[in-house]
Amino acid sequence: MRKLLLSYCLLLATLVWGGAQETDLFLVDSILEVKLYFEEGNWDQQLDQLKQAGEDKRLVGEVIINGEKFTEVGVRYKGNSSYFNVRNEGLSKLPFNIKLDYRGKEQALPGNITTLKLSNVFRDPSFLREVLAYEIAGEYMPAPKANFAKVYVNDKYLGLYNNTESIDDLFLDQYYGEHKGTLVKCDPNWHVKAPEDCELGDKASLMYLGQDSTCYLGLYEMKTKTGWDDLIELTQVLNQEFERIESILNVDQALWMLAFDNVLVNLDSYIGQLCHNYYLYQDTAGVFNPMVWDMNLAFGGFRRTGIGNSLSNKAMARLSPFIHFKEKSKKRPLITQLLADPFYRKVYIAHIKTILTEQFLSTRYIERATAIQALIKTNVTEDENRLYPLESFEANVDTTIRVKGASIVGIKELMEPRIEYLKNHPLLKMEQPAISEVGHVEYGEFTGFSAKIEGAQRAWLYHRDAAHGPFQRIEMFDDSGHHDEQEGDSIWGCTIEKGKGLQYYIIAESEHTASLSPARAALQFYEIK
Repeated sequence: MRKLLLSYCLLLATLVWGGAQETDLFLVDSILEVKLYFEEGNWDQQLDQLKQAGEDKRLVGEVIINGEKFTEVGVRYKGNSSYFNVRNEGLSKLPFNIKLDYRGKEQALPGNITTLKLSNVFRDPSFLREVLAYEIAGEYMPAPKANFAKVYVNDKYLGLYNNTESIDDLFLDQYYGEHKGTLVKCDPNWHVKAPEDCELGDKASLMYLGQDSTCYLGLYEMKTKTGWDDLIELTQVLNQEFERIESILNVDQALWMLAFDNVLVNLDSYIGQLCHNYYLYQDTAGVFNPMVWDMNLAFGGFRRTGIGNSLSNKAMARLSPFIHFKEKSKKRPLITQLLADPFYRKVYIAHIKTILTEQFLSTRYIERATAIQALIKTNVTEDENRLYPLESFEANVDTTIRVKGASIVGIKELMEPRIEYLKNHPLLKMEQPAISEVGHVEYGEFTGFSAKIEGAQRAWLYHRDAAHGPFQRIEMFDDSGHHDEQEGDSIWGCTIEKGKGLQYYIIAESEHTASLSPARAALQFYEIK
């Protein structure tokens, strides 16, 4: 069989990055200059009134961004804790949402960006968490970009802010090639109460609460005009018809999200007490794609899992990869249902190991933290409205900072013992199957795929013939009958009908572990052009 492969010119696979290209607006090394102007002398009071009224009304002003002027923009305060806690303390550095096309519908920044989301670095003396966490997330799944912005109001320097990309039509077009599907922000409105006859849900956990959409209204924010029936169907399949899960959920992306939140101890997320801060986009193929959101409390900035009391530094460092999995309740079905499947559980552990190896065992995270702080140090020093003392800026990389009744663990202080804990976890210590020599050959109406895979019991080819959409999987074999070589020689293969622009990756599994090629699949993949 090897001679046959060679006669058709076996092509080694070409690695392709499926992520969106970063625009200048969100380059980490580029600090924006944002100058807001209001005619109203009491602009801050008016923004407060609009925020506390709970409506999406905006104050009209002008903004100059990196020297480019935009008139009649709409400005409002944003955020929950980052607004209310800071305002209640009488501080002036509040988070902004600026809509450039509020009245001038053609106004946009390069890349057609029309909205700026400026966060005030709440609960993060290091100024690192938002930018560093999003940078890591973007290596493995669709995730917003984030950098920094110097913000002025009426020529008075208000401080250094985070500038975070919106999950909107533009973002969806970049990653999914469309934006016509259902978009859900999974963030409860704590003021909306469900009817008394509804089953009690646990925040935005994707529990199935029946067919009445009013039972879900306070738990999710529908960003599109329709979509409640789609969301309800997802919860029903996840909880009651799990055999259909791949037809409605991008399982791999969900596993990446859970792995990311766990490794980075990002508890202000699905895996934490509040079970929120993520988005779901149902593409036009009918598949929901989870996306991470709101990173200012990553790296242990929030300490509650919903089980017991707040975690100590030591307990956060030893957070189990299977938090919530063994609970008797069904309050976290994305964890309990997905990880109950042996194959998905192996892939989840493989994702954890990839993030751990590439970002933390390599010390890349601390190298990036050092570089980012060096970039912004002067701007932080000049920020007289910063929420925390200047000495805590560098100190919070290494040590816990006590601020206003909260203990913010040092990033390195948390991650060094966490790295040791995870690398010594029994499942993470097990040897994974080894995948190499991935390649393909086209002949007639078919494409044959092969790879050298050692230490595996089963192997799978994931493939799709479009730039976006779900991958399908087909089993690979080492039996001399499926575009492989001799039976049992560690050359695995399979054949499918030829497809234009075919994209693919491989997963190999042993009894307890799995590995992927490329390791960052499916944001990275191989492609046949």
